[in-house]
Amino acid sequence: MKTFGEFVKTKRIENRISLREFCRRIDYDASNWSKIEREFTTPPKDEQMIEKIAEVLQISKGSEEYSTLFDLAAIAFIPKNLMDDEQLLEKLPVFFRTIRGEAPTMDELKLLIKTIKEE
Repeated sequence: MKTFGEFVKTKRIENRISLREFCRRIDYDASNWSKIEREFTTPPKDEQMIEKIAEVLQISKGSEEYSTLFDLAAIAFIPKNLMDDEQLLEKLPVFFRTIRGEAPTMDELKLLIKTIKEE
């Protein structure tokens, strides 16, 4: 599973935006942002900042990539011992989308319910 930093860096490079230019557009210190891309620091928690990042990266609101960006930002704050559980990791995007009010598919919902019952 990609991390928030890897995801943003990949999208930034795809859009041919340098690190400094990206940071200028989101009003963020380049040396601190570099630490986020390299996973030395956690991503921003602020929803407005993540929306600004999505806008600069040309990620459309409501798209799969938009949800992924928010999911990966949230996942970065989950305790390490939970992150080692691969089954749990697979379910997190569905969980996050559900609590944000985005409707999961019926299959995703069934899988999430099954996982919760097993725990």
